[in-house]
Amino acid sequence: MYSVGDLIVYPMHGAGVIEAIEEKEVLGVLRKYYIMRLPLDDMMVMIPLSSVEDIGIRRVVQPDIIKEVIVVLAEDETSVSQNWNRRYRGNIDKIKSGNIFEVAEVVRNLILRDRDKSLSTGERKILNNARQVLLSEIILVDNMLEDDAKKLIEDSVRGNLMKG
Repeated sequence: MYSVGDLIVYPMHGAGVIEAIEEKEVLGVLRKYYIMRLPLDDMMVMIPLSSVEDIGIRRVVQPDIIKEVIVVLAEDETSVSQNWNRRYRGNIDKIKSGNIFEVAEVVRNLILRDRDKSLSTGERKILNNARQVLLSEIILVDNMLEDDAKKLIEDSVRGNLMKG
């Protein structure tokens, strides 16, 4: 169980702070919800307490983990399927896992792929989603401004681009 003020990650949406725990009636059913504010776009999300484990909600990582994420962003692209459909499903599964290293891997691989072969619309949407998830956690963990976090990600992958 999480409390108001806790920093959590909602896979596929990103990291945020629990601002309230409220009981609401949705579609005729009364349930308790975490009310979470995401730092990007100042968006609010309602998360049913009963679904927290199924969704994969977790606490944000510790600051030292962000340093390891930067290392992942700077690594070479990992081998991915040439089949678009398999690659797409694999990337979605990695984002849904909520694992920050897998999300960083998706961001890195798609940025590098975009450099070589322009991304399809579907893969560009996945890149944007994964980047937002990663950005939101970096912003909250390191207490950074959005532009600084974006630059950190870009520079980390760019370091990789300069090697290639």
